[in-house]
Amino acid sequence: MNETLFSPLEVGSLKLDNRIVISPMCQYSAVEGSASAWHRTHIGNLSLSGASLMLLEATAVEAAGRITPYCLGLYSDANEHALARVLDEVRQFSDMPIGIQLCHAGRKASSEPPWRGGSLIPAEQGGWRAFGPSAIAQGDNETPPQELDRAGMNRIRDAFVASARRAARLGLAAIELHFAHGYLLHQFLSPVSNRRSDEYGGSILNRMRFPLEIYDAVREVWPADKPLGVRVSATDWVEGGWNVEETIELAQRLKARGCDWIDVSTGGVSPLQKIPVGPLYQVPFARAVREATGIRTIAVGLITTPDEADRVIRSGDADLIAIARAVLWDPRWPWHAAAELGATIKAPPQYWRCEPRSTKRVFDGASFGQR
Repeated sequence: MNETLFSPLEVGSLKLDNRIVISPMCQYSAVEGSASAWHRTHIGNLSLSGASLMLLEATAVEAAGRITPYCLGLYSDANEHALARVLDEVRQFSDMPIGIQLCHAGRKASSEPPWRGGSLIPAEQGGWRAFGPSAIAQGDNETPPQELDRAGMNRIRDAFVASARRAARLGLAAIELHFAHGYLLHQFLSPVSNRRSDEYGGSILNRMRFPLEIYDAVREVWPADKPLGVRVSATDWVEGGWNVEETIELAQRLKARGCDWIDVSTGGVSPLQKIPVGPLYQVPFARAVREATGIRTIAVGLITTPDEADRVIRSGDADLIAIARAVLWDPRWPWHAAAELGATIKAPPQYWRCEPRSTKRVFDGASFGQR
C-alpha cells in the first residue's frame, strides 16, 4: 500500500494518526529550567494542530547542560512539577501524544539566546563553565570546555537516566535523545570536537561509545513499549568531520538496540560548516539511513509545503516528517495540509465550525477527548 502524509503509523504502543511530527524547538522561556506560562501557551496552541506527535524542546538533564540559562530542564523536582502542571492543562483539551527531547549542551552550554547573539556567557555575567569530550572551544574566541573525566561522564549518564524516569512519571509518550546539532553527544561522535586518547576517542567505535552508553542506560529505565528515538546530524558539513557513512554505522548499532527512529538532521558542531541550504536539503540523508539500515527515519529541514511533505513519505525517503518553523508560522499547518491533500484530521469541536465552505470536509468528527 502506498503510504502518504496522512497514513497512520504504529511506533511501539504509540498509534499515530498521520506522519506529521512537531519538531523540538527551543523557546528560551524557562525559569531555572522550569516550564513557564509561555510553555502553557506554546504547547497548548500546537497541541490543537492535528499533528500526530509533538516533541518538546531540547530539555537539559542537568543545570550545566542547558544551552542557555532560559532553557527547559528536567533535572529537579521543581522542573518536573512545573512541566506536570503545563501538561495537565494541555491534556484537558488535547490527546495529542507529547514526547520530549533529552539533551546536554556540552561545550555549547551557557550561551545567550539567539536574539541576543548566541555567544557564550562569561562567568562574571552569570555564565558557567561548560563540559565537553575535549578541551576544544566551539569558536576561536570562546573559553574551552572542561574535558570530562570518567566521573563526569558517569554523572551525565546518570542525569539522562534520572530525566528519563521523570519523563515516565509525567506520562510522556516518547523520548528522543539529542545526538545532533553540536551538543554533547554529537561532540563525542565528531572528530572535530573529540580528540580524546582514551577508549572514548579516536576510532568511530570509540567515539560512538559514550552516546551508545547513554542510549542503553535510558532504554533500561524507559518503559519498554514506549518509543525511544535519536536525533542525529548526518554530516558536519566540514572536511574530516562526522559523515553519512558513520551515521549509517551508528544507526545500525542503534537499530540492533531496538531504537524506534532516527531523526535525521545535519550540522551544528563547527562554525566552519558549509551548508547548501535549500528546500528539502536534508531529506537525502534520511533516505540514505533508511535504505542502508531499514530503521524508521524522520526527515527534517525546510519541508514547508504539504505537497513536499507528502512526496517525502510517498517516495520512501522517510517514514515521518518533522516541521518546526513552518508550524510556528502557521499553527494549523496540518489542517491546511489535510485540506490540500484531500485528507481528514482531528480538531477540537470548538473549532469545527471554522471550515471554509469552499473546502472539502477536513475535520473527521473525532474530538480530542476533552473533559
